[in-house]
Amino acid sequence: MTTHLKLRIHVSEPWDFDRITGNAELTGWTTDHADPDNEEWEIHLDHSFEYHERPVARLLAGPRYVGEHLARMFDAVTGLPVRLAYRQDGTWHYAFIGMISERHESTEAENETGI
Repeated sequence: MTTHLKLRIHVSEPWDFDRITGNAELTGWTTDHADPDNEEWEIHLDHSFEYHERPVARLLAGPRYVGEHLARMFDAVTGLPVRLAYRQDGTWHYAFIGMISERHESTEAENETGI
């Protein structure tokens, strides 16, 4: 069984995404990273949000620029630019742009020391 890859997503466009949804920082997971032929990853969000009065619990992430692959995220220092789609009426609608990075869980000892 493939393990879940934990992800952090910062949505930068639309510019007022934070005002619309209440948070520009999203977290979630995917298993689509296991297949190197996947050009896009379906991300299951830890916490859903509402966009245009519809709940969004999953996003589809694809590379922002032609010729890139999402696996480059593992080599990036701060993240990889992505385009993000949400599901509506049975199809994916690209509506957001952001940065995606791997989310590393901090331990309780790190939280206590502030490191």
